[in-house]
Amino acid sequence: MDTILTIASIALSVTIILCMARASKGPLAVDRLIAVNVIGTKTIVLIALISFILDETYFIDVILVYAMISFIASLGLSELIQKAGGD
Repeated sequence: MDTILTIASIALSVTIILCMARASKGPLAVDRLIAVNVIGTKTIVLIALISFILDETYFIDVILVYAMISFIASLGLSELIQKAGGD
């Protein structure tokens, strides 16, 4: 079971790196915003998987704080994109 979760964690890490490439090269600012949201979501899932693998419950608090920070960052970025002209 741990090997499956480890493989899933590695796969998530690879997709996070691919999303970082999309966030840096995105043709539109909206594409970059969506990539940043996807990175935040995948990071939350990755931390949850690591918490389950290590059998540590305090990572759940980290996940909640990270989710709140990711949401606030998404709001800030969308506001910045809207003020810049939406493109």
